[in-house]
Amino acid sequence: MNKHTKTLKMILSALFLALAYVMPFLTGQIPEFGSMLCPMHIPVLLCGFICGWQWGLAVGFISPLFRSLILGMPPLFPAAFCMAFELAAYGAVAGLMHRILPYKKPYIYCSLLTSMIIGRIVWGTAMFVCTSIKGGSFTFAAFLAGAFTNALPGIIVQIVLVPILVMFIDNHKVLNLKD
Repeated sequence: MNKHTKTLKMILSALFLALAYVMPFLTGQIPEFGSMLCPMHIPVLLCGFICGWQWGLAVGFISPLFRSLILGMPPLFPAAFCMAFELAAYGAVAGLMHRILPYKKPYIYCSLLTSMIIGRIVWGTAMFVCTSIKGGSFTFAAFLAGAFTNALPGIIVQIVLVPILVMFIDNHKVLNLKD
C-alpha cells in the first residue's frame, strides 16, 4: 500500500469518526425512532468496508467512548463501554470479510450480516460481563430486546443503505483504495 492510500484511509477514517459523532444529533430529532436507528453503526460499518478492518476496528472502538466523554451520551458505563466493543467488532468483521470475499453484491450482504450478528453477540457478552461486575443480571430476553427488537429500524436501514454505498464506491472506483 502506498503512502497516498494510507493517508487517504486515515482521512476517511477521521471523517467516519466525525460522522459517528454527529449522526446521533440528526436521528435524535426523530422522536419515536431516533436511538433505534443505531446512527453510529453506519459510519463504522462503512469505515470497515472502505478503509479496512484495522481502521474500522479503531473508529468503532473510539467513537462511542469519545462521544460519551465529550457529551455524556451514551453513558460511559456500561453503555458506551459495551458499544465500543460492539462497534469495533462491526468495523473489523466488515472490513476483514470484505477483503477476503469477492467484490460482488451477495458477498457484501454476507459481510454486512455477519458483522452485524457478531457485533451484537460481542455487545451482549460485554453487557453480560459489565452488569455482572455491577452485581446485576443481563438476561437473554434483555439481550434479544437490546440487540434485535429495539434495534430493528436501525438493522433495516443498515441492510438497505450500507450495501448500496459500498457497491457504488466499489463499482465506480470512487476512491480506488484496493490494496
